[in-house]
Amino acid sequence: MNDTSIDYADLAEYDRRQRCIEHHLLSAFFGGLAVGIAGMLMAGKGPEWVGQIYDPYVYLGLTLAVGATASGFGWALLTTFLAVASTLVAALGASALKGDPAFDVVGGSAAGLNWTLALLVGLGLLAFATRRDDVWGDLAAGAVGAALIADVVDRATPGFIDSERSFWPVPALVIGLLSVALVLVMRRNGRGRVRALVLSAVFAGVFMAVLAAFVSGWIPSPV
Repeated sequence: MNDTSIDYADLAEYDRRQRCIEHHLLSAFFGGLAVGIAGMLMAGKGPEWVGQIYDPYVYLGLTLAVGATASGFGWALLTTFLAVASTLVAALGASALKGDPAFDVVGGSAAGLNWTLALLVGLGLLAFATRRDDVWGDLAAGAVGAALIADVVDRATPGFIDSERSFWPVPALVIGLLSVALVLVMRRNGRGRVRALVLSAVFAGVFMAVLAAFVSGWIPSPV
């Protein structure tokens, strides 16, 4: 007789993986809704530095968490986009309920919104890549840290593109320290942590040098 036995352990493992993916999708969606609604309800309330930390760093934290816990690259792309889209929809809905519908509730402007969306999805994919144990994982972790550090320096430095006088010192120091801690957490051994920190410093330094040259006029504006 033919062996028609079924490996129920494999079926159970497949079912478990499918359920994990479903839960991850739902978590990304509802997490985005919660972050978007909370951000809109908090806008204009409390100390200014709270809003400066929340936007965009809580959004960044959400997509980093979603990307880092995805089951694969395709799922990381889908779930990070889903989290970002639900965040935007929730923020727009909460803004409309307050009587001020606008597409600049995330990122501060229409251009800032587009940039923020692209940055969030890109960082989510980089967060997924940090799960690798090789140099590519170190490179991804370094890129994530550099993006956060460069944004902090940009907002804290007078005369730069997104500079905010009130961003220094409390919000800048908090986010800067958290960015360094995040790079350390994303790597699993001392050598990887050192490489990731060095790469973060190098990438952030290059970006800030280019930004400084642009602001000072060494690099002409395309407009």
